[in-house]
Amino acid sequence: MGRFARSGAMVGALVLTASLALTGCNDDQKKPAFVSGGQPASVSAAEGDSSGEASPQPVAAALKVSPADGADGRPVSTEISAKIPGGGKVSKVVLTATNGATVEGRLRRDGSSWVPSTPLKYATRYTATVSGTGTDGQTHEGTSTFTTMAKPKAMIGSGLYMFDGKTYGVGMPVVAEFSPGIPKKDRAAVQKRMFVRTDPPQPGAWHWLYNGTQAYYRAPEYWKPGTTISVRLALAGIPLSNGRYGNVDRTATAKIGRAFEMKVDNASKKMSVYQNGALIRTVPVSLGKKDTPSSSGTMVVMEKKESTVFDTRDEPDPDNQYVTKIDFAQRITWGGEYIHAAPWSEGVQGRVNVSHGCVNVSMANGKWLFDRTLVGDPITVRGTTRKLVPGNGWTAWSMSWSEFVAGSALPVPEGGAGPAF
Repeated sequence: MGRFARSGAMVGALVLTASLALTGCNDDQKKPAFVSGGQPASVSAAEGDSSGEASPQPVAAALKVSPADGADGRPVSTEISAKIPGGGKVSKVVLTATNGATVEGRLRRDGSSWVPSTPLKYATRYTATVSGTGTDGQTHEGTSTFTTMAKPKAMIGSGLYMFDGKTYGVGMPVVAEFSPGIPKKDRAAVQKRMFVRTDPPQPGAWHWLYNGTQAYYRAPEYWKPGTTISVRLALAGIPLSNGRYGNVDRTATAKIGRAFEMKVDNASKKMSVYQNGALIRTVPVSLGKKDTPSSSGTMVVMEKKESTVFDTRDEPDPDNQYVTKIDFAQRITWGGEYIHAAPWSEGVQGRVNVSHGCVNVSMANGKWLFDRTLVGDPITVRGTTRKLVPGNGWTAWSMSWSEFVAGSALPVPEGGAGPAF
């Protein structure tokens, strides 16, 4: 079992950039303005008023826009919302900066607010013009001019383990990481700003790890092959009660490849490999020995290294300390469990467990698997004495859908939530 720090993966995630329709943190930009609409204020007697006097007609009331006109120090994650007197639906929001530049954005599907597609600028003045139709059928309008806050000093670091333009396996969860972790009381506000869209559409949900350092997004079942996943963690400027703010927006648009799944049974010491539902190979394996058992549960391939070195000299047990060159290594847990070639155990593969927790295969099978797998391909191990610990790897699939949904900070409709836009 090789032990590696997570810092490299996190650094990679932190530098991720991509384009997405919803990308960017949004600042609150709304100001109540006078709305015009409805019929003319009066009509002449010649037009039909028998009294010969002007007849007043109803004038649509102004929308109440949020943030309020004149608001100062608004977060750059601010969303624009408006309330129509008597009820109604907002249909259009135009947001412009002092220099006249227009900010792109979208209305949430539930109509609750308008979300800028990129973060607003710090210490900048914006004007929001909002229009909508009331239950009276009249057009209502409103405007608001507000100013965003200066850039805060205290930030929450974040990462996204999905890279723009890459192709992943059907078990690849959307993985968001936070440093420090998000307190439970703040997770709903953060989750509301984590957007996922899939094509073809598939419902999904978020699940937070107990310490708030990671959140996973997945569907009730593995992704459909060929799915496009678009992600925006619109976290720049998100205010948290601990005085810190989200540091940046992170976005990615990626593809899901063919269905490829590995199933390992400790009883038979065999791995069954399936592609698009068909069994394509059976591979003898050697799992972890009695004092270093492999984890049972559903994991996914997290990274691949054609050649690496396992260095376990920091292990407390001298019998588990070694430095060994490894070929065709595929990480499946943070704790150091891999699928990898192990020529030294080929004689017992399929019969005896001798590894330090890894899934040992022959050199030929190690290369065969390495050449075919993608990051995000699922592997399920069953029948060992150790249960997979949540968060030891991308463990989104190692729980039932009902268990997964229970970890959401927001209510999840039956069957899963759809996109916010």
